[in-house]
Amino acid sequence: MSAIQKQDSAVYKILDSEIKRQSEGIELIPSENYVSPAILEAMGSIFTNKYSEGYPGKRYYGGQQFVDQIENLAIERAKKLFNAEHANVQPYSGSPANCAVYFALLEYKDTVMGLKLDQGGHITHGLPISFSGKFYNFVPYYVDPKTHLLDYEAIRKIALECKPKLIVAGYTAYPRDIDWTAFKKIADEVNAITMADISHIAGLIAGKQLKNPFDAGFDVVTTTTHKTLRGPRSAIIMCRSKYAKPIDKAVFPGLQGGPHDHITAAKAVCFGEALRPEFQIYAAQIIKNAKALADALAKFGWKLITGGTDNHLLLADLTVFGLRGMEAEEALDKAGITLNKNTVPYDPRGPFDPSGIRFGTPAVTTRGMKEPEMKQIAKWMDEVVKHYSDNSCLERVKIEVKELCEKFPVPGIE
Repeated sequence: MSAIQKQDSAVYKILDSEIKRQSEGIELIPSENYVSPAILEAMGSIFTNKYSEGYPGKRYYGGQQFVDQIENLAIERAKKLFNAEHANVQPYSGSPANCAVYFALLEYKDTVMGLKLDQGGHITHGLPISFSGKFYNFVPYYVDPKTHLLDYEAIRKIALECKPKLIVAGYTAYPRDIDWTAFKKIADEVNAITMADISHIAGLIAGKQLKNPFDAGFDVVTTTTHKTLRGPRSAIIMCRSKYAKPIDKAVFPGLQGGPHDHITAAKAVCFGEALRPEFQIYAAQIIKNAKALADALAKFGWKLITGGTDNHLLLADLTVFGLRGMEAEEALDKAGITLNKNTVPYDPRGPFDPSGIRFGTPAVTTRGMKEPEMKQIAKWMDEVVKHYSDNSCLERVKIEVKELCEKFPVPGIE
């Protein structure tokens, strides 16, 4: 960052502080990860200078020959990675990607089904105050009140009653595998379009550890390209060929102008990395680490939603310790462990002061940590949660966390 340091010391100091925070702390937010140096370079490349409204071979500005090459490369790699018939790599982020699908395939106030937000759904899956809830008639489905697992027969009954035009599967805080085939069967029974939002688990699907919704016959799949996929902060939409034209038109010119070509380049690098055999080893280790973390916390008496995990994330209800999620998040942050407060299913508290916390293993796995480190992290988490008001405990844990992190450098910050 020599140029920034020379030109703008204020920005440099902030960036340098963030480098220190990321290097010295344990990142457990399941939607965060560390990109490779190659992806960092692509995001900072000269493609940021270009404006490219339109699609490859049909742009509105000149000088597009290399932009077309990089976008076509990203498209072909995405299609290969997820076995997709069509891919649009232009969406800016996950929410705009989901919005584009709705814009393409639904009419105003059409009925859609999505998991309720406080039970693991996303704001774009029908939150009443979001565009999804305001523009469309979202009917929520739920997890089982006792097991907190998806109840496919209950979901089927809701679908038979409301006859949705589209059903959304894929979640932001659901720690178990998803039965894509069950959803497809329900959708076929009511003649609904199937949409999978795999933003959280895309890397685990690309890494061949979880099933691909396209293999179950899904119509549309959206995903962010960060999280477990370990790419830039952005998104893509994939679909069956029959939906390609309306979805492409919804992205541009329906909702967006020019794509971010430097991010498209980074996506191409990301998909290339995910196509390598070593990415499958990484994806498998994410799940091994999550299960090891779950097992260790369970031994300390933690109440884990659904009793554990099949993927990269965990959700814990802290009321068993007389603690709120916000208190735990703040205490762990002081101890150098970052995660997020989160509602648990049927949470009596609100989303800004919920009963639980959400955490996961993509970032620590990227740093090279494995099962022994997960046991140590669980021990620290338990100490902090049970002594959250003891500053001496928090300070000691922070020192120990830093010592561990020094053994596992962050990619791009070595």
